Amino acid sequence: MIRPPADLLVRAGAVHTLAPGEPPRRAVAVTGGRITALSPDPHGLDALAGPATELVDAPHSTVLPAFDDTHTHLVLAGHSVSGVPVHRAADLAGFLALIRERAARTPAGRWIRTTVNWQEVNLAEQRLPTIGELDGATADHPVLVRRGAYNMVLNSAALRLAGITAATPDPPGGVIERDAAGRLTGRLIDKATQLAERVLPRPGLDERIDGLRAASADYAATGIGTVRDCLVPVEDLDVLRAARDRGALAVRVRALVSGFAVRTPAEVDGLLDRIEAWRAAGDEDERLSVWGVKFGIDGGFEAGALEEPYQGRPCYHGRLLWEPGELAEAVDRVAGRGLRVGVHAWGDRGLRVLLDVYAEVLARRPGLPAGTLVVEHAGLARPAQRARAVALGIPVTVQHPLLHDGARTQQRAWGAERTGALFPLREWLDEGAQLSAGSDFPVGPYGAMLSVWGMTTRATVAGVIGAEHAIDRAEAIALHTVNAARLTGESGTRGTLRPGALADLTLWPADPLSCPVEELRELLPERTVIGGRTVHRR
Repeated sequence: MIRPPADLLVRAGAVHTLAPGEPPRRAVAVTGGRITALSPDPHGLDALAGPATELVDAPHSTVLPAFDDTHTHLVLAGHSVSGVPVHRAADLAGFLALIRERAARTPAGRWIRTTVNWQEVNLAEQRLPTIGELDGATADHPVLVRRGAYNMVLNSAALRLAGITAATPDPPGGVIERDAAGRLTGRLIDKATQLAERVLPRPGLDERIDGLRAASADYAATGIGTVRDCLVPVEDLDVLRAARDRGALAVRVRALVSGFAVRTPAEVDGLLDRIEAWRAAGDEDERLSVWGVKFGIDGGFEAGALEEPYQGRPCYHGRLLWEPGELAEAVDRVAGRGLRVGVHAWGDRGLRVLLDVYAEVLARRPGLPAGTLVVEHAGLARPAQRARAVALGIPVTVQHPLLHDGARTQQRAWGAERTGALFPLREWLDEGAQLSAGSDFPVGPYGAMLSVWGMTTRATVAGVIGAEHAIDRAEAIALHTVNAARLTGESGTRGTLRPGALADLTLWPADPLSCPVEELRELLPERTVIGGRTVHRR
């Protein structure tokens, strides 16, 4: 049988296929977006080279499958591309100076927003800016300072536009923060952020696509080829489709549509109707598809639901955002439509209650396909909860970069012991859990090898914590590749390098399985290939 010439032929020092029991190869051929051949001889596929074949001769480099980030926020990253880059600030003076500089070249009355990938405890003052400080930076613009997905600080002009006063009640599942005298601090937490989001001007489609183009290219530049975006507003499915159609997505996208704005069964059904209408239009493909719906059962660093009280707050145990019965009904409705569900659970009480919810849904639907119900984070997972998740067959996504950047914030709220117990990866794997890994950007930085470095060292901004929970490199890489493809239901086409699989691969200047561990932190790919197309080249 005569094979057609390859579109791409890579000769490398090692090609780690990650297929069980397979030794490294030395050459890989790609035709029509798929892997067509592998060889242990670097010149073993030379016969497949034709006049139009792109030949990559890299005898000192290593090939791996492209990585998945199984819990991240690409849409939010796209929004943040044009934000004031406060993540570069070392202190509040620098932080406010960046806002002041942006205000000087922004027409009065126009919103000013920041990037979202920063933590206040990593600033010299270890606190958020105040309303007074933001008003001092500009009185002529509404300012929205956002940290992560669920925390904002607004200046006075922004609060007025959002219609928030000292008399505004906390919305269900959210907090409008006030000081001891009852005055607004400007901070909005969890679902209270929706009060500001609803009055923000919507950027135009071209601006949105440009943001997604830049953000997705940056993911690819770290070795990530597929993102599972865990907070996609349903209306943004059209934006993602337009970005894909214009060739602006450098990564594959598996979207979890946000269910954070729905509460009643009728609202859940309305959201599902909109998802089904989008899917019925035939817009899903290997580049872009809807994975399911995302809910949250508790808060994050400062509001995760705990069995024991917060450090120094004997009456505070965090926040549950749903009544268990109501969440069970919502999850059941999603599963009944054939979609999957991911639910954020951070504290041990949040995880316990979520597993009760999942057990109820599984009892209602005994034939539910495996992997339909997923726990996002399971940050503080005690032994009994881990055992129950494994027994129920519930996959779990974990994110060491989230712990890396947020360690000081979490230590303030929970203390050292509980923070060190977050993400017990060693135990999860030893106990047989279905585990996969991501970043939770913008709370944690994304990056393929940055994540591997973190999971193997347990290093954080607060030092090494929970070292006993570390895993080895092969395991960490599998969480982003083999296990990730299993989570998304794509083990037949992605996650390993073999003939017939999608040609999603990365080329590294050192072998991540054997190079000095500290090199992993800064290790970036020389090339990222998705579907046979090079989307990043250093």
